[in-house]
Amino acid sequence: MSNKHATAQYRQPGQHGGSPRETEGRALLEAARRLTAAKEKPDNKKELLDTVRLNWRLWTIFQSEVNSQESPLPPEIRTNVITLCNFIDKHTVEILSDPNPDKLDILISINRNIAAGLLADPGAVMDAPVADSEALERMSA
Repeated sequence: MSNKHATAQYRQPGQHGGSPRETEGRALLEAARRLTAAKEKPDNKKELLDTVRLNWRLWTIFQSEVNSQESPLPPEIRTNVITLCNFIDKHTVEILSDPNPDKLDILISINRNIAAGLLADPGAVMDAPVADSEALERMSA
């Protein structure tokens, strides 16, 4: 299946299926892809800042869900995720105050590694379909 076909299938509601875990993994991969693209355009600070804010919004959603009373995660995992979210918060603020494309590497790496774990296949990081760009755009609105 071509990547174009896989992306088209994902954008059709109800057709791609998958667990929330897979959806989160694909969203992290899309955010990592966008961060990588922003890094490749070091002169476009607006795109860099917009992309960093979008990634931050995604991590804020994760943080909110983990802090929810209904979170099914065991306490140890919740603590680890919250610690990671706190790191993302701090690093993002640093990037927003001093937009340097080289500072994106750690966010890209974290997103890809967490996505690989969520997708339960480390090879999926490069082969997974791109997340629904429209859904991520709605998050940034």
